[in-house]
Amino acid sequence: MRATTKLSLLVLLVTLTGYSLATSAQDDAPLFASIRKAGQVKVALASLPPYMIISPNGEAMGASVDLQNMVLKVMGQPSLTPVLMGWDAMSSGLLAYQFDYVGAGANISEAGCKVTLFSAPYYAAQAGLFVLPGNPKRLTSVAELARRPDIKITMLPSASTYQGYAAKQGVNPNQIMLVPDVQAGIAMVTGGRADAFVLGQFTIPDPEKKGLEVVVDHDTPVYGSGLVFRKEDKAFRDEFNKHLVVLLRNGTLQKLYEKYGIPNGEAQAQLLAKFSKASDLAPSCE
Repeated sequence: MRATTKLSLLVLLVTLTGYSLATSAQDDAPLFASIRKAGQVKVALASLPPYMIISPNGEAMGASVDLQNMVLKVMGQPSLTPVLMGWDAMSSGLLAYQFDYVGAGANISEAGCKVTLFSAPYYAAQAGLFVLPGNPKRLTSVAELARRPDIKITMLPSASTYQGYAAKQGVNPNQIMLVPDVQAGIAMVTGGRADAFVLGQFTIPDPEKKGLEVVVDHDTPVYGSGLVFRKEDKAFRDEFNKHLVVLLRNGTLQKLYEKYGIPNGEAQAQLLAKFSKASDLAPSCE
């Protein structure tokens, strides 16, 4: 009995010591300490309904926002405080400590991983060519654009993966016009200044309601987007990742898509089930 008691006490001591060390490691990590001192988690977001919606009074909601707040709650952190920014300013803003991480996400790429850390992908897709209804230019793929130099396309600055793919297919950079956000890209096509808006196939829900239709390029690889962290904040990213992957696997993502009326929630979840970390998409990523 005495030996059993000693063993139980030893197991309890080891468990508590392990918990104490993990808690201490978090306390010492710079981002955990910074958030604790500030009492808030400042997160860069963009206007991308219904994934990210910023109300006139500065409150944030949407499928992506809810997902992040669920993770932060499990981590014992406050709900995110949104910092509305243009896509092209997010990377520099992160490195300049204007906020704690990029919650709008960015395409996971080898180039991006050289300077930042990514979470597990929370969005995955092949390239979609968003065109006018009826696809008047009969576009079918990104590779085709290289053979049709008269075609003009628009992309987001953050979509470097798609830009890289277009370059590999021989698309002339003069054919590509960059826009600051999704709304601007839509306007470029509906206004006749571009023939297609190239980005992830699911990025614009119900495109027909915005005067567009999507042509999925099934020849492109599956690309993913993740939340973006500074290199020094690996401990925070790792903890965030641990809980994020659970929510992506247990049906929460589908429920959020349903809540906000976003189609293809099941298809999105099936794509994401193949990945659990950034290196699954870009091998050099940490």
